Amino acid sequence: MGCYLVAAYALTWRLWADPGARMVSGNPGDVNLVAWFMRYSATAVSHGRFPSLVTTGLNAPQGINLMWNASMPLAGVILAPVTLLAGPFASLNLLLTLGFAGSAASLFWVLRWWGASVTAAAVGGAVYGFSPALVAASAGHFQLQFAVLPPLIIHALLRIVTGRGRVLWTGVRLGLLTAAQLFIGEELLVDTAVAAVIVVAVLALGQPRQALEVIRSRIRAAAAGFGTAAAVVALTCGYALWTQFRGPLASHGSPWQVSGFHSYLYAFVTPSSALLFHTASSAAAAASYPEPQPEYLAYLGWPLLVVAIAAAVRFWRDPMVRLAAVTFALLELFSLGAAAVTFHGIRYPAALLPWHWLQGLPVLADALPDRLSILADGAVAALLAFALDRARGRAWRPTGYVAAAGVVLAILPLVPLPLPAAKVSPAPAGWQQAFARLGLASGAQVLVIPDLRNGMGWQAETGVPGSMVGGGAVIAPDRSGQATSYIYNRRPTVEYLEALYAGSPGGHAPSRTQLRADLAYWHPAAIVAVSLATSRLGRYLTAEFGLPTIEVGDMLAWRHPVLQASPGRLAPLRTEGTRCLAWTRSSSPGGRGSSARTFANGC
Repeated sequence: MGCYLVAAYALTWRLWADPGARMVSGNPGDVNLVAWFMRYSATAVSHGRFPSLVTTGLNAPQGINLMWNASMPLAGVILAPVTLLAGPFASLNLLLTLGFAGSAASLFWVLRWWGASVTAAAVGGAVYGFSPALVAASAGHFQLQFAVLPPLIIHALLRIVTGRGRVLWTGVRLGLLTAAQLFIGEELLVDTAVAAVIVVAVLALGQPRQALEVIRSRIRAAAAGFGTAAAVVALTCGYALWTQFRGPLASHGSPWQVSGFHSYLYAFVTPSSALLFHTASSAAAAASYPEPQPEYLAYLGWPLLVVAIAAAVRFWRDPMVRLAAVTFALLELFSLGAAAVTFHGIRYPAALLPWHWLQGLPVLADALPDRLSILADGAVAALLAFALDRARGRAWRPTGYVAAAGVVLAILPLVPLPLPAAKVSPAPAGWQQAFARLGLASGAQVLVIPDLRNGMGWQAETGVPGSMVGGGAVIAPDRSGQATSYIYNRRPTVEYLEALYAGSPGGHAPSRTQLRADLAYWHPAAIVAVSLATSRLGRYLTAEFGLPTIEVGDMLAWRHPVLQASPGRLAPLRTEGTRCLAWTRSSSPGGRGSSARTFANGC
């Protein structure tokens, strides 16, 4: 386990160079979102309570239901001291490191309990904990990367099924582990349930006589164990699940196109630039993956696939090897989703894939099948561990050394490079001073520009404002209750303001009618913009709302913004050499009396 921690640090050392000011690069939107959730949970803990499951802190005035978002409330509560002392990004970097080392250690412990040697279990734990799937998920998908609990959940379930251990205590442990996973990553819990069903089914079908005997002799004990687990889950998660499915802002469906999130065959053997052994062409192929890069989860490489198949064939009669091999094969088959597959020029219809027949089931209809690759990596890791022990027997022999060499060569392509790090965008000059001078109530709704990942990240870093319009990829229901994302439902006014902030060319300013409608919906206590008064954004807001209430640092703020009776007419910026003209708001409705000011060194 010490070695796992050292390896996890080697993988994340760029983040630890300045943990409070660095984040893993590649997916800043999701990283800032989870950082916001960490700050939200820590703030609740600092006030002596658990975080509320419904909040208008983001996506005001509608708000969000945390159970429909990757909020990780359990991790946020446990790491609250770190967040309060060092900031939310330090907590996320710690969570990443513990995710790698803890996932490896949990499978190591499970493999040891089921009879694997120290060497074999160590190899299996490393393959799972530092798998390409978890490395890819580390780019913002923290709820997937922290895969510590799935091996422990399946282990507890198997103990009940096989009659090993005290039934009631094992049921309590299974319930607590399930509840903990629910409050860390609900989708990974669903994937774990799919893997558990496969494991139990393979056990029963592989040894039907023993399965019938167990059913006859242990059905009551098993029912007591699972009943205890269900009672624990109901007690610890009942309110949260009610809030998710029946409470305020409950949703149905998925905001994403679920059918697009599936594994592609070439991804199993094409290494990405995140791995040590890759080529320029393979990195380019991985970068052009049709899904977001954190979804590039399927890679295992030809050497590992060949060794896994050879081990399964050679030791098929061994029940542990057979169980791991079939589980691995089915999970990877499920990860292909329900899309037609083309292989060697032959197109296979989606109906031939098992997920095609499962995707309509409750809960599974909203799950992204490519993420089953994370559990598949755990299954192939167990396969390697048990096969290695069977190959070397009770002592190291020539065949054992050959098997060990084969396993080493198979896992070398999985060795990752250190995670790339990016600097956290610091809050703009005057951010906290502007909010302090505004003197708003803690729950006052504020329209912040920019309203997506940067604004959300600054809110996570500083804790202000208390309630923000916007919030990146947060999930909330539309009018019909369908789950959707804020990025798909931004109002025209904020889209135009964001374009001005980013300096995007073109775009049409919203009409006065649209402005009034959007302001009536938001009812903002203030508008706060990261802008100078002379910028396009600053001039537009000044024309519509008058002179800013507060101008400090790089911030402009309007308290209780009200549209001017008649907006000023603005001429575009005209560059003259190294100087430029910025036209101020017209003093008369007809545009007469406009005056130009000249600023040195540009505007």
